[in-house]
Amino acid sequence: MSKLEGPSHGPHGGGKPEHLVVLLHGYGADGNDLIGLAPLLGQLMPDTVFHAPNAPQPCEGNPFGYQWFGISRLDPAIALAGVRTAAPLLNAYLDETMAAYGLDEAKTVLVGFSQGTMMALHVGLRRRKQLAGIIGFSGMLAGAELLKAELQNKPPILLVHGDSDEMLPHTLTQRAAEALTGAGLQVGVHIAEGVGHSIDDTGLQLAARFLLNVFDLPEPQ
Repeated sequence: MSKLEGPSHGPHGGGKPEHLVVLLHGYGADGNDLIGLAPLLGQLMPDTVFHAPNAPQPCEGNPFGYQWFGISRLDPAIALAGVRTAAPLLNAYLDETMAAYGLDEAKTVLVGFSQGTMMALHVGLRRRKQLAGIIGFSGMLAGAELLKAELQNKPPILLVHGDSDEMLPHTLTQRAAEALTGAGLQVGVHIAEGVGHSIDDTGLQLAARFLLNVFDLPEPQ
């Protein structure tokens, strides 16, 4: 089993990390694609360290990027098989990274974008111990029909999606929210008007507020 690696940032305050945010990029990107969020968020939570691992496979559609799994026109069966195959690698990465800082799930949040959101939701909801939270941008829930049977914990979740997304329609986030809520999870949803397959300022602000809340950190005055 190959080991995930990627960039990290912080803590902004220079001290010992007290919280961990793991950023999971989308199809064809790499850890550098999301680690750029860390300096912005880190100013608000100076005791937090950010990690952004590269997905395990070279991307079939972009030789300079990575994929968590191969894609095929949003085929639900392929998405489910893909997240299941990649899950052990991500779980091992989480275990190792938390241990390196002496942290646990209660101090850790998964943040995913697109295919990274599929990974965050699949792995985060099936770990033995509950994460502090999960944020998913522009993604979907793989294997929604299996969620209730496989659910291990119920962390708070924030889902954000642009209504002009040309890659993954925002209805996928709405369906994910329905399935998650139906399984008893607390889910916040924001559909961003006029936003494509990206993270806008409002989405980033909502993510920052969510992180401060689940980490029980003060909001800036």
